[in-house]
Amino acid sequence: MRLEDLIDPKQITTDKEDLINYGQDWTRYYTPNPSAIVFPKTTQEVQAIVKWANQEKQKIVVAGGRTGLSGGSVAKDGELVICLEKMNAIGKINEVDSTIHVEAGVITEDLQNHVEEQGFYFPVDFAARGSSQIGGNIATNAGGIKVLRYGLMRDWVSSITVVTGAGDILKLNQSLIKNATGYDLRHLFIGSEGTLGVITEAEIKFTTPPKAKQVLLLGANNLEAVMHVFKTFKHSVSILAFELFTELAMKYVTKSTGITRPFASESPIYLLCEVEIDSNESENKILDCFEQCLNEGWLEDGVINQSEQQAKDFWRLREDITESLAFATPYKNDVSVRISNVPEFMQSIDQVYKSEYPEFEVVWFGHIGDGNLHISILKPENMSMDDFLIKCRSSDEKLFSKIKALGGSISAEHGVGLSKKAFLSYSRSIEEIDAMKAIKKHFDPNLVLNPGKVFDI
Repeated sequence: MRLEDLIDPKQITTDKEDLINYGQDWTRYYTPNPSAIVFPKTTQEVQAIVKWANQEKQKIVVAGGRTGLSGGSVAKDGELVICLEKMNAIGKINEVDSTIHVEAGVITEDLQNHVEEQGFYFPVDFAARGSSQIGGNIATNAGGIKVLRYGLMRDWVSSITVVTGAGDILKLNQSLIKNATGYDLRHLFIGSEGTLGVITEAEIKFTTPPKAKQVLLLGANNLEAVMHVFKTFKHSVSILAFELFTELAMKYVTKSTGITRPFASESPIYLLCEVEIDSNESENKILDCFEQCLNEGWLEDGVINQSEQQAKDFWRLREDITESLAFATPYKNDVSVRISNVPEFMQSIDQVYKSEYPEFEVVWFGHIGDGNLHISILKPENMSMDDFLIKCRSSDEKLFSKIKALGGSISAEHGVGLSKKAFLSYSRSIEEIDAMKAIKKHFDPNLVLNPGKVFDI
């Protein structure tokens, strides 16, 4: 049977530009080579495609917004790409249950705006909000800038509909708050990177928006000072986000965006702290924390936003870093350690880069409030891409060895995909990996889904 006998041929393309576009994510290290792209419109069509793939022994890759940074949605070996962008319906808000039904292709920002228009708040948020899709967010257990206060994507998924690798449709949890009937299979699929099934629909939780917010941009002396500042604010005020970036990041983002530096002096490290204001007392506490950190010498300078536009500009200094570095084709890593281990980790690895890879410019930034750091190595102009990747991958051994020693994760929120699977054992035991492989074989017995991702089997 041909795929065209199951799906309207208009929903299938083999156009060369489409194959390139839908066959890759943001890594750009892998050459896309899918056989075709198919655009289902319903869960039932996804099921039909997956069953056909099992019969034909055709490998499948699922594509959402393709904003991933680990090669998790790359189709490089003739796979069929299932693109869910046409499954983008947003249902009616259920105010009693505080949930809303969405299809997997809904863009994150569209969902945020939809619930906000009705007085509610969806807090999973990150720079790629304008192109990432809810299905991909669930498949990678997306984090972002508000994890410190609101948690990860899995905390906002009330139920999901999944087409397994075997072609079965599972409706998991039915949006129940209490459901003590054995294993919660929903959580197996959240963060599974498309290796177990295709997430097609979900019930997403929402909440009430935070009250008024204040954004502080602070210049810190060193990493130890950062920890003192974090503890001071965490103890006294309600923190929504606590972000870090270095002077090198500030240099590139101000050059790229044209945004004026927040203060004249340069600092080794900058902190962006967003806090909730629910009373006059909380405003006073924010000022008290700021003054205490200045008096203790932990901060060199700082400024509190005086307008909504200024708050947006402060956030752009953090969120536009990735775009400002794109010119240098950066090699990116996304790791996490316990918050208390951040200074030791950053100092140790930064010294490795400086002593063993002096030709590299390394830009650090991240979600310091949850121990998640992003490391971008900029490609030198006179170095070929092949040589650059070889050197970067050799540095990964040292980076991930330190992560292993500290009990951290080689991937905090980007996933394992293709780029990190060789180092999976640095964060997961052999027993854990064997268990994951057994789960994979159960839900995807013919191994048609996202081949070669996370681990080899």
